[in-house]
Amino acid sequence: MSVNFSKSEKIFLGVFFVAYAIVAFWNFGKVEFPSGVGHIWQIKIPLPSIFGTLNPMTIIMTALLLAILIYIAVDFKKHLRKIPSRKQSAIEMVLSFMYDLVKDVVPAEEFVKPVFYIATTLFLFILFSNLLGGIPGIGIGVSSGGALKLNLFTDTWHSPTGDLNTNVTYAVMVLFISHIFAIKLKGLKEWAKTFISPNPIMLPMNIIGEFAKPISHSLRLFGNIAGGGIMVLMLSYLVKYTFVPVILWGFFGFFVGTIQAFVFSMLAIAYIGVQLEQ
Repeated sequence: MSVNFSKSEKIFLGVFFVAYAIVAFWNFGKVEFPSGVGHIWQIKIPLPSIFGTLNPMTIIMTALLLAILIYIAVDFKKHLRKIPSRKQSAIEMVLSFMYDLVKDVVPAEEFVKPVFYIATTLFLFILFSNLLGGIPGIGIGVSSGGALKLNLFTDTWHSPTGDLNTNVTYAVMVLFISHIFAIKLKGLKEWAKTFISPNPIMLPMNIIGEFAKPISHSLRLFGNIAGGGIMVLMLSYLVKYTFVPVILWGFFGFFVGTIQAFVFSMLAIAYIGVQLEQ
């Protein structure tokens, strides 16, 4: 399969690589060992401790991604055609794949569409978020001394899924949705019985098992995205931020990022599907 670029796309890629080459060679003799690896820019606000810290880059990039996804959705609906364009065909292929996946896993037919909406939204947001981890860009880091520093093409755009708060939020959301759907389908009494199945002695283990789901669900995604980013950052220092990091960023951002988005969505579908089993 050949990939064809339009004239404007070729110009954009050409300008991008020229700009990156200039910055890379400019940085070559000025690179220092990465400090403050894993530190995130945070702002304290006057709220209780659990809510009293904001990660500005996560909020900014999340808002940007939401705006992009909404624009794509509106543009897709606006330009629907009986004879689809390449973009329409690609989007329809993804949507059809996700719908078939949900239909095969979710046993209750009336919940297929709601689960499809949830799983597809999660997949697209996480996918776009992970892809940011494969594109060199401008970011704000924190040195070991706590000072803010501007990263210009020496790191990728900030990925919201590299922040554990984002992943935990979505994992807990999936947990609540799965049990809300189960109560709606089975009724409160039958839903409660699942915690003492197959024997009342299993109640503590079943409760622990439910709490373990969002923990493993969120940490799996966070570990791959944040851990991969830190590893690439360390390797990038060894080659002085020349062209090798682009290959590594592309691998983790595009290849690993796509797989992790699919895994997270697939687990969300599976968790909800299990709760809907009669």
